[in-house]
Amino acid sequence: MGLSLKKGQALSLVKQDGKSLTQIRLGLGWDAVVPTTRGFFGKTKTTAIDIDLDASAILFDVNRQPLEIVFYNQLKSKDASIRHTGDNLTGDGDGDDETIEVNLASVSPAVAHIVFVITSYSQQSFDSVENAFCRVIDDSVSTSPEVANYQLTESGPYTAMVMAKLFRVGSAWSFQALGIPAHGKTPHDVVHAAAAAL
Repeated sequence: MGLSLKKGQALSLVKQDGKSLTQIRLGLGWDAVVPTTRGFFGKTKTTAIDIDLDASAILFDVNRQPLEIVFYNQLKSKDASIRHTGDNLTGDGDGDDETIEVNLASVSPAVAHIVFVITSYSQQSFDSVENAFCRVIDDSVSTSPEVANYQLTESGPYTAMVMAKLFRVGSAWSFQALGIPAHGKTPHDVVHAAAAAL
């Protein structure tokens, strides 16, 4: 189990021996709130709903200008250092619902920040979402240990979330938990909110 971060906390992605992590995976997950309704004779019943949230990575330069977006319609960055593993249309199942792999050593020098966002393509709000989280996994070793995780505690009438970011500190990278509410159907809609978090 990795280090649990609170909103705003950051962690340097450097190993105990001082070497930087080179290959990480960002896992994002969520569950749908299961509403309870009263049926005949006072019996309660629950009805599961599907939540189509999408995880994306928005790449920015040092001047906070967007360079490109890795998402369900562009599954890898132009230099192939960042790769989205595919769209989950329902949020069903345990663990990570969507993952984005980042080869930190190969990210273009023009990229200073990588912001991870979740958007609601179906425009369902985060009032319908629970247990949203993101976590960093070290894929540079065979056991793929979790390095850090961030559990989102907020809910509300917004349709997007700026979850976390990676940013350069010298020759290394750091990860910061953000949890900033936004509105948007696609990652293009939240570029401004993501830039404001830098």
